[in-house]
Formats: sequence, structure tokens, C-alpha cells
Amino acid sequence: MKFTKLPVNQRATDLNRKVEAITNGVIRAYDGAKARIGLRGRRADYDDHAYEFVGGAKDSLRRRHYDKSLRLLWKAEQAAPWSSFRDATDGERALMGMAERGMTDAERAARVRVSSAEFRELLDREYTLTEKKAIVAILSAIGHGEAYAWLVSASMIDEVKSTGARAAVTMQVLEEAKHFVVLRELVQAFGVEVPRQSAWEYLLLEGCLKARGLDRFFGMNVLVETIALSIFGLLSDKPGLEVLRLFHLDESRHTALPDNYLREFPLTDWQRKDPRARLRRFLMALPALPLVLHLEPELAELGTDVFEFGGSVMRKAVHLAERGGFTLVISGKQMLALFNAAFNAYCSLTREGHVWRDYMASDTTHGEAEAAVEREIFGPPTAVAQHAA
Repeated sequence: MKFTKLPVNQRATDLNRKVEAITNGVIRAYDGAKARIGLRGRRADYDDHAYEFVGGAKDSLRRRHYDKSLRLLWKAEQAAPWSSFRDATDGERALMGMAERGMTDAERAARVRVSSAEFRELLDREYTLTEKKAIVAILSAIGHGEAYAWLVSASMIDEVKSTGARAAVTMQVLEEAKHFVVLRELVQAFGVEVPRQSAWEYLLLEGCLKARGLDRFFGMNVLVETIALSIFGLLSDKPGLEVLRLFHLDESRHTALPDNYLREFPLTDWQRKDPRARLRRFLMALPALPLVLHLEPELAELGTDVFEFGGSVMRKAVHLAERGGFTLVISGKQMLALFNAAFNAYCSLTREGHVWRDYMASDTTHGEAEAAVEREIFGPPTAVAQHAA
């Protein structure tokens, strides 16, 4: 016998239950009345009758994001052995040990090299001082963004409906926290001064955090995460930066989250077409372009044309925005055409012998694995650009 049953005063129990039932009814009625007149009633969007969050289970969202993220959850101790993180389990460390024993001498030496203080020597050997400054400027720009992504994704848990969606956003919170702390160590390993946020970055990120409701999805997952995805895709094949491939994979899921969520809970016609909402989104997006252009010297130092990079970012962001129903003051077709013309006009004035180019069809992602991930989300660059045009 597992338990020893104790005596209970049934009359007292019955009275307590009746008092609870009356109190519960009064509280629910009061909170319901407040909600009906536009005041905040119950703070938690939780349906305790169904044992689910409001919106239902939505297990498809959970499988696409929460379950998938858990399967792909990477450990910094394994992926970034140069870092200070010790987040692997004993079993994972045992597997790492077995894997190392199966390596060739050259492979084992390479791992030892990047798992010690020699990682900084690797960076010194592979990059000039100006290249290191350029990489740090670019990575820190998105590193500051990861801090805001952490905050915004945490705030979205209370904005989305359904158990599956909350599980999906919870995984993004976990991944953004890991991105911030791991990327911070990577940037600091270069041993050069880390710049503070530019004005454009500050305006963009503050705008995302201050946005209302699902517009935070637009600001962070559509705009900022697309810039991050593009930066990681650009740099992940460079020596010492291989861990960015894992960042890139995470960001691909983050950019897909609004579309998957809004398939289950679409924006209403008014939410999509409300002139005030369209203007708010446009104003939120405005700092993104000068932010990218602000990095022109650093991108040029690494052999990347800022207008090719900017066109690639704009094409992806417009694709995600329109797919999710986040309309702006002008259509995606008009926006891409307008900025393509502006990019070419600027280059005609500032670059000798410039020939007109379709910058919106550019692709600056390196590495076949990263390119394949982006094709799955956005389709071929030329096809997306032609569709928008």
C-alpha cells in the first residue's frame, strides 16, 4: 500500500468547495465583463477548461518549430569549442571523445587548434587588422540585434495564440539567448574595439521592441532576422566563423515563423489594409536601408558590394512580408522597382562606368548548404525578383 489515508471533515470540505465555486464564478464574470468593454480582464490567454492556451493546440506549429528546434538544438561546447561554454551533457562529451578518436591526425590537430587560446592566433593569421575590424563591425551590428531579438521574442509569447505557437516562440527565446552570448564571445575574440549601435540600428531595433502586437513579428522576424540570415550566409564559410552556419539555420526557422503562424491565424483584411498599420510598418522598416548602407566600407573590405547585399536583403524581406500579409504603403513590386532604380541612379553618379543592374536579384549567400536553406524559404533569387516585379 503506497498511501495511508487520513480522515477528512466532509462538511468543511463541501463548504470550502461551495465558497470556491461562488468566488470563481464572480471572478470569471468580472474579468469577462472587463474584457467585453475593452479593458484587460484575465491577463493570461489560457483556456483552463480545454487545458490549452487560447487558440487550441495547433500541434502543426509545435512540430514545425518547437520539435524541429529541439532536434536541431546545437551545443556551443561542440560547435564553438573556443568558447567558454560547457553546455554538453556527459553523453555528448563521450560522443565527442569517440569522434575525436576516429579523426585523422590533421583533423585532431585542427580541433585542438580552435579549442584553445590558439583560436585568437588563427584569427590573427587569417585576417588583417582592417579585415578584423570589418568583420567585427558587421557581426556586432547583428549581435546588438540578437539582444533585441531575445527581448522581442520573449514579449511575443503573450501575443500569439495556441499552445503550439507559444512552444514555437519559446524555442526562439532560447535560441536568441544562445545567439547573443555565443556571438558576443566570437566578436570579442577578434581583439578589436566593438562599436556601439549606429543610429539606424538603434531606431530599427527600438521600433521593433515598441511595436504593437504582431507588428513585432514584422519588425523582428521579417526585417531584422532577414538581415541576420543574410549576414550569416555571407560570412559562414570564412575561417573561424563556421559556427555561423548554425546561426543561419536557426534564423531560417525564425524568418519562417510568422508565415507558419499566420497560416493558422491569418491577419484580417483590416489588419492587412489599415492605412495606419501600413504606414507604421513602413516607418518601422525605413531605418533598415540606411543601416545596410552604413556598412558599405566594411562589406567592401570583405569583397561584397553593399547594393548587392542590400538588394538581396530587400528581396527576401519583401517576400516574407507579403507572404505573411504585412502590407506596406506601396506594394512589394513597386518597392523593389523603386529601390532598384534608386540604387542604380546612385551608382551611376558615384561609380565610373556603372552599367544598370538588377540588384534585387542579387544573392550574396556563400556555401551550398546555406544557399539551399534560403532557396527552400525564398525560392531562386531571380524567380522571387521576377514575381515581385
